[in-house]
Amino acid sequence: MGFQEILDSLGGGGITLILLAAFILLCIYKGVRIVSQSEKHVVERFGRLRSVLGPGINFIVPFLDRVAHEISILERQLPNASQDAITSDNVLVQVETSVFYRIIEPERTVYRIRDVDAAIATTVAGIVRAEIGKMELDEVQSNRAQLIVQIKALVEDAVDDWGIEVTRAEILDVNLDQATRDAMLQQLNAERERRAAVTRAEGEKRAVELNADAELYAAEQAAKARRVEADAEAYATGVVAAAIQANGLEAAQYQVALKQVEAVGTLAAGQGQQTIVVPATAIEAFGDAFKMLKGRG
Repeated sequence: MGFQEILDSLGGGGITLILLAAFILLCIYKGVRIVSQSEKHVVERFGRLRSVLGPGINFIVPFLDRVAHEISILERQLPNASQDAITSDNVLVQVETSVFYRIIEPERTVYRIRDVDAAIATTVAGIVRAEIGKMELDEVQSNRAQLIVQIKALVEDAVDDWGIEVTRAEILDVNLDQATRDAMLQQLNAERERRAAVTRAEGEKRAVELNADAELYAAEQAAKARRVEADAEAYATGVVAAAIQANGLEAAQYQVALKQVEAVGTLAAGQGQQTIVVPATAIEAFGDAFKMLKGRG
């Protein structure tokens, strides 16, 4: 059975029913929009913004509304860009940057900017040149984290009208020309030599101070020893003087006799001494000492 025969068998009412069903299916197809989680769809009606469709099932008016833009809301990374900049101390540097962003309001993005990536890249380049121009080279090297935060804040302000969120901005590298590198290397070597010389001088100064402290300590200890010795001699002299004052001349003679006896004993104790020569005065001293000892007993 051919197509014409099928139409003849259905008659006019059947054809109308088929056309109506086809129209309903077409309206469903045109009116139902399923949006994925990573996208947003911008809907226009007669060329004007109608609505923005979020993730899930959405319904629009068939034949009147149409999805004009399907925008990804995933985070994007701009290609790494390199631009020249001059610091406040007139040093030419080449800065390599990278920027991450995502579209959060596609209805503003599609109607306010044509090339998002190029616009953001141009904005970043201008801000980087301006900020580095305010800083010296040493500040650029040492305050890179602070510089990145400042650049990110300025870029966010600049692209706010485009419905874009800057999630991260990075300064990947700061390169110098060869002449500047050579000059910085010479300066670094000179600084190292200066620090080494200062360290050596401080070490020598410290050694002199320690030596002087040691000599002073030795002198103080010697003086203390002499003072102790002098005090001991003074004490001994005082004891003898007190004994003489208390016992008269006999005490002095007794001390002298004891010293003579001790001297003879020391001489006799020496090795290799077979004969001891005792002077007559020593014999008298023995006698005197014996008498004194007997008298004291």
